[in-house]
Amino acid sequence: MEGEGKLGVTPHLEELRHRLLKSLIAIALGVGVSFPFVPRAFDILKSRAPDTDFVFTEVAGMVGPYIKMAFYCGFVLALPYLVYQAVMFAYPGMTSKEKRYFYLLLPGVALFFLGGAMFAYFICLPPALRFLLGFGSDIAQPMISIGNYVAVVIKLIFWIGVVFELPVIMFFLTKMGVVTPDALSGKRKHAVVGAFVLAAIITPTPDPVNQSLVALPVILLYELGILLSKVARVRKEEPAPEVQLE
Repeated sequence: MEGEGKLGVTPHLEELRHRLLKSLIAIALGVGVSFPFVPRAFDILKSRAPDTDFVFTEVAGMVGPYIKMAFYCGFVLALPYLVYQAVMFAYPGMTSKEKRYFYLLLPGVALFFLGGAMFAYFICLPPALRFLLGFGSDIAQPMISIGNYVAVVIKLIFWIGVVFELPVIMFFLTKMGVVTPDALSGKRKHAVVGAFVLAAIITPTPDPVNQSLVALPVILLYELGILLSKVARVRKEEPAPEVQLE
């Protein structure tokens, strides 16, 4: 891939088009493979609200949620390839230092996202759903559409997975010299406020208990990010291991 950094705008746009096309094909293949397993995926998500009977209110009301679930599953299956295409497109514009550290951090990115998704599924969802489905049930009987339920659950799992990337981002920015451990430590109060604001945006419930279930781990992740930032600072002068991309 030598010399790609010297190409003009048009070749890069053409490369972007090809990579987007490949990514769309990968998602389409993932969706096709996922279709037979969609009922099982519904069962997994519905298990977080075992006492709820979900409904659809239109003749074709189940078609949309079924296709969306197939898309979500296909996207997850294609995600490693999508990340690869994104990295390969950005690769020519990176410095050699950025390339080395970026590839070394990729496993951490995957692990932290997976950890966030599991935290959302096992810890955040049950109390949040109990609150939402139980609130006002003495006034009216809830009839939750399966499409609305899937949208809320997927949104929560995805965004908490993204938030869990915070320590990795802080480590990478310190390695790049963008931030310092002292600067991050000095922003603790802002981080606490930001954690609760973020929790209010992410969680589908307004009660402080469920919001705290998201905000407190974010605060702990920020503290972990500070520790990783200190490690990055200490080792900043050490030469990073070479990573060869074939």
